[in-house]
Amino acid sequence: MIYSNPADQRIDDAALKVLTTASPSVTDLPPVAIVIAAYNEEGAIGPVVRALPDTVCGLATATIVVADGCKDATAAEAHNAGAFVADVPVNRGQGAALRLGYRIAREGGAEYIVTTDADGQYNPAEIETVLAPVVKGEADFVTGSRRLGSQETKDAIRRAGVRFFAFTLSALTGQKISDTTFGLRGMRAEVTGAVRLEQPQYQSSELLIGVITHGYKVTEVPATIHRRRVGESKKGHNPLYNLHIPGVNNLFYGLRFARVVYGTWWRERKRSDSAESAKSAEGKSASARTNGSSGVPEAAGSAAAAEPRTAKRT
Repeated sequence: MIYSNPADQRIDDAALKVLTTASPSVTDLPPVAIVIAAYNEEGAIGPVVRALPDTVCGLATATIVVADGCKDATAAEAHNAGAFVADVPVNRGQGAALRLGYRIAREGGAEYIVTTDADGQYNPAEIETVLAPVVKGEADFVTGSRRLGSQETKDAIRRAGVRFFAFTLSALTGQKISDTTFGLRGMRAEVTGAVRLEQPQYQSSELLIGVITHGYKVTEVPATIHRRRVGESKKGHNPLYNLHIPGVNNLFYGLRFARVVYGTWWRERKRSDSAESAKSAEGKSASARTNGSSGVPEAAGSAAAAEPRTAKRT
């Protein structure tokens, strides 16, 4: 994994060192790692971890919880529920927490990664549905979709936002996607190390755009999202004196999410263009070497061919 911010690498290195010292078996994980980013989810994270399956698609699982600068008992509760817990002392955001979770899974030898949320909104029984196409080799990355499945939320603004960003991302990437922010996902572990992940928040779209533009096979499956039953959503809180006003929160969430979507797409487009240019240049270089393989440079050959004509005129 390449870090664009050295400070992030230092934080992750330190958290990983503490984790492996406390739980050496995290370096020898089963085939499936279930990764959860958690921020102040005391009361919710324990039941979520306990409800996760021990096997998925016939493969053993382990749960990795990254406690992202929590001020409550989230880390202890997750540990007591049976998860490996990376307790990061500073709050950086869900994207940074998931990036560390992916790294722990890969370095621990997991072949597949599943992500779910810490708040109990996703159905653990649907983990198999999400991961099955990956295990069967039919896809590299699978995301659940509330629009193909079901959702309990009645928030009209959020529903409209899901549709808008699905249309936007589909238009930008050429890949039909109906739900860009669904947190229940399954993937080959190596995918998370191949794409660039630098967003501290709203990482769902960065990862999705990254895997699409890198040419991985992406698909969606119907899934369910339930209402949060414990605590409150951390999404979209606005900077106006920490006032949690639903309509304003949705506005800030949409603006920030749009910035990540367009910024990531532009970054990946430039990367893809650079890769194509480099490939084209390499092809031209190889062609030039092939043309000169006879040992006589093209210019020299032309001069040699012209010499008899000069002698004949003399």
